[in-house]
Amino acid sequence: MIEDKNPQRTSLSELGEFGLIEHLTKNFKLDQDSSVKGIGDDAAVLDFKDKKAVVSTDLLVEGVHFDLSYMPLKHLGYKAVMVNLSDIYAMNAKPTQITVSIAVSNRFPLEALEELYEGITLASKIYKVDVVGGDTTSSTRGLIISITAIGEAEEENITYRDGAKTGDLLVVTGDLGGAYMGLQILEREKEVFKVNPNNQPDLSMYSYIIERQLKPEARKDIPELLKALEVKPTSMIDISDGLSSEILHLCTQSKVGCNLYEDKIPLDPQVISTCEEFNIDSTTIALSGGEDYELLFTIDQADYPKIKANPNLSVIGHMTDKKEGIHLVTRGDEKIPLKAQGWNALREKEE
Repeated sequence: MIEDKNPQRTSLSELGEFGLIEHLTKNFKLDQDSSVKGIGDDAAVLDFKDKKAVVSTDLLVEGVHFDLSYMPLKHLGYKAVMVNLSDIYAMNAKPTQITVSIAVSNRFPLEALEELYEGITLASKIYKVDVVGGDTTSSTRGLIISITAIGEAEEENITYRDGAKTGDLLVVTGDLGGAYMGLQILEREKEVFKVNPNNQPDLSMYSYIIERQLKPEARKDIPELLKALEVKPTSMIDISDGLSSEILHLCTQSKVGCNLYEDKIPLDPQVISTCEEFNIDSTTIALSGGEDYELLFTIDQADYPKIKANPNLSVIGHMTDKKEGIHLVTRGDEKIPLKAQGWNALREKEE
């Protein structure tokens, strides 16, 4: 579906591993004070002085996490960074460095990897993180990307998943379900393209949800906002696997129950209209869709006045005693047990 506008194809074997690393990483500059030594030695050297370091890593595999028939390589590089930075923001921390490792098959020329690294470079500049290392190797089955994100935080500001208390309010940033519905549009158009390769779809009416899938943004603004509002979340997690899965993680780790209110879940109008087009329930999509990379957190009820007027934040429920269970309270005021039905990369495909 994506046209190849690069006729030049330089074989990776022409450069060799070290030549490839040098070529792809030559534009990375160090900006963070904590980056003492970056790419070019056996290991990076970081100095966080009196702060705590937080580390997270993610693996993206072609055919499992992305489809290159509609995912441009530049977008993929950008998204791969976002996936990792989101985990650092979910700790109420500031990302400062990343390492980038790729395994690539011989079907990819140098020009394709340059596109991938363009996206990585753009993300690192916008989010002010230093690329300080990584690895490249060959793959027999397509493209694999592994990014490790490193961040820093004052010890008292770090937020874990296990701090929620009975009575805490459940808060989410942004809106939900857009990334999943963007994926449905792209998958549908891929099937149309297979039948008619000359068909050029007009996707302008789906621009927001497609961007949510192809170029998500990590919520860099939220730790800064909460600090400015003088609100310390009691627990926090990012929404990568769907709202229901993440709520269950918080409840399990914190040993509490939860009431989530269906009518409080924030949905963009484009998500609602696309769900209607596909005849899918929008609440189900918000609960199970995933890849929104919004932040889900709990706060003490006393902090509610500080956040209630903020357009970035929606209170969607409250934490209860563990024995009360974890429920969705529907618009009809019915309580339904919440189940994890979000993304599971290890789930066996149905025959």
